[in-house]
Amino acid sequence: MTTTGGTPPPTHGIPAALARAVLTGGVAGVSLAALVVGGITENAPLFVTGLVLPAALGLLSFLAGAPRRAREAAVVPRTALAVIGSREAGGGATSEVPVRFGLTVVPDDGPAFRVDVTQDINVVDLPDYRPRGVVVVRYPPDRPWRARVVERPTPEWQERAASARLDPLPGTAGAVAPPEGPTLGFVAPLGLLLGAAAVVLLFRADLVGRDGAPKPPSAARPSASSTSSTTVVSSASATVLLGPGRSFLDPGELGRALDSLTGEGEARRALTVVVGERLLSVVFSPTGTRTPGFDPRALPHGRFPALVKEATTALGLRSPRTWQLTADRLTGSLVIRVVVTGAEGTASLEADGQGRVARRTSAR
Repeated sequence: MTTTGGTPPPTHGIPAALARAVLTGGVAGVSLAALVVGGITENAPLFVTGLVLPAALGLLSFLAGAPRRAREAAVVPRTALAVIGSREAGGGATSEVPVRFGLTVVPDDGPAFRVDVTQDINVVDLPDYRPRGVVVVRYPPDRPWRARVVERPTPEWQERAASARLDPLPGTAGAVAPPEGPTLGFVAPLGLLLGAAAVVLLFRADLVGRDGAPKPPSAARPSASSTSSTTVVSSASATVLLGPGRSFLDPGELGRALDSLTGEGEARRALTVVVGERLLSVVFSPTGTRTPGFDPRALPHGRFPALVKEATTALGLRSPRTWQLTADRLTGSLVIRVVVTGAEGTASLEADGQGRVARRTSAR
């Protein structure tokens, strides 16, 4: 959900948000660099570190947030009527679609306020949520910007909503969520760059030594660089770094990159494919081993822009800063994950091998 306007918010949480942004960006940079460097140098512990580190950070974040979640759970939510000022329904591959509501909440014991809410609604129920319609909402009194539409209210509240006549307030939303601060927009990318640089510097001797050693044509291909992109391919991994102004979400960009890495007619199977805004990394299955790999060219990369858009706009992040898409078969079936970080925390979604969304996890 997105909220604007209102009185100036407190700033005491900005140092903690800065620390979280640096840590999250640093871990993302270390993880990505560990996957690439570990694959190029065939350093198995480093490669495994790149896989495990994000999961460890997620676990630590969950444990660190347990006291806050306990305090928030102890707050008794309030129930109130609200009138729909605007409604914008997004797209989705499932029976539920993200809907953005502009609500005017009218508490029984306080002044009315506006709030913008993004919530998944079943497509069958969409006709019940028309502009100027009255709905029932529930929200924590200390965090009114977290208001949620009650889809199945009690009979008493259903009767009140049916008989109420409310008018939406003009203007923008008035329930204010704490902002991320003016400096947080570049802190996470800075942490990502520092984390990646630290891994490259620590293992630069292995990289230089490996680049200087002679390799047979079947083990590696020469690096190619231009003003538009840089490509590095070895027997264990491959990376593509796009130049400024280009993105792997641009039409056809990712497909061309995957074709160039795997080669026409070759059946090089991948363990993991990691896609960022401008960086693509593929870790190939070792030759002669039976690992749960997949053909990276068969990925539904045409669906990737829609998956990233949904993850960055419909999972509760007001100002998403970084995103990363990962495809692997570590659990047996192909899973595509999009992880997005922002001031509100981390959100993610999972899709199957056809790009159909199977699970969404909103920011907390």
